Amino acid sequence: MTEDPRTGTHRPEDRMWVGRPPRNRRDLLIKLLWIGVWLVFLSSPLQDLISGDHGTGATVAGSAGLTAFVGFYLTLVFRNMGRPFSARAVIVLLAVLCVLAVFLAGTLGTPWLGLFVYLSVACGATLPLRAAYWAIPGSAALMYLVGLYAGEDQAIGLVVLVLLIGFAMTGIRQLVRTTVELREARATVAQLAANEERLRLARDLHDLLGHSLSLITLKSELAGRMLPGDPAKAAQQVADIEQVSRQALVDVREAVTGYRRPRLAAELAGTRVALTAAGVTAEVPAEPDLTGVGEDAESALAWVLREAVTNVVRHSGADRCVVQLLHRQTLDGPRLELSVEDNGSGGSGTGPGNGLTGLAERLEKAGGTLEAGRARRGFRLVARVPTATSVDVGSGA
Repeated sequence: MTEDPRTGTHRPEDRMWVGRPPRNRRDLLIKLLWIGVWLVFLSSPLQDLISGDHGTGATVAGSAGLTAFVGFYLTLVFRNMGRPFSARAVIVLLAVLCVLAVFLAGTLGTPWLGLFVYLSVACGATLPLRAAYWAIPGSAALMYLVGLYAGEDQAIGLVVLVLLIGFAMTGIRQLVRTTVELREARATVAQLAANEERLRLARDLHDLLGHSLSLITLKSELAGRMLPGDPAKAAQQVADIEQVSRQALVDVREAVTGYRRPRLAAELAGTRVALTAAGVTAEVPAEPDLTGVGEDAESALAWVLREAVTNVVRHSGADRCVVQLLHRQTLDGPRLELSVEDNGSGGSGTGPGNGLTGLAERLEKAGGTLEAGRARRGFRLVARVPTATSVDVGSGA
């Protein structure tokens, strides 16, 4: 965690999200890399082509068939990550893959049986689950028959491999779907929370201003009726209107200040969501114990937590963050201590940035202190504020 952005740091918008189509060239390359890793089963067909055991015509036909097979496979699986083909197009492409696998393995020999692994993976990745549960065993059975035709006596071992990889792909597909649903549910919860906060603000403003505005309207009408015949009483009504409007303005300012003041409980909940969304393992206390902590001190700690977590997510490159909130007895009296520690790079070591300086000033106004620096395995920030007990002791002395 650090105040100074550096080149090469990890940001949430740069991370690769599961279940989302590629958003830029970097995402595209990563997706292709992950898919390309599984092309290892093509080593046997390639070696068979290079070995020279086949004639020129068979080698050319095998190379063209292998190229077509890989092209159809990558098109089908990669397109399924973003905007999938229609059901009819998926079936046609799977049928093409099946025909190519049967033809190549049946004519060129057992080294080409590995193509059925990709057929099984394509079935598990693109077909509905109920259809995939039938198509994957069907691919394994078809591979076994082709293997027997090609003279492969150990085809049963390849059958197990095709089954395992195919059904593993269905499990990965379910995991991706669950991840997407959780992301959508989290966004829905956040939207509902925002709507609830708007409704609460509307209710509070109605309660604050409803009576005052009604009273101002009533007194304005009275002043209007009294103005021609009794200017003194009308002036009194105008004075009352001024007093009520000033009090309403004070109430609104206090309400807005309360809404703008961050709360530590809300910041802790937001911290857990932000770190998890950024791929950082988070250890965050569930409910803060704010016994004896004033509003200004709580607000200062909330600002510290928000700034610290922002730095962890944006600049540190950490994959683990621990947030602790403890009551401690110090030489200056009891304190509430907030610590945020990560296992990131720890910053550039050029001194505190403007953010940390601002937090230290905010804490100082609340009677607290701020410590920040490198830890054994990353960066650690500690903020302390006094509790009510320490204030009482000081006043009694």
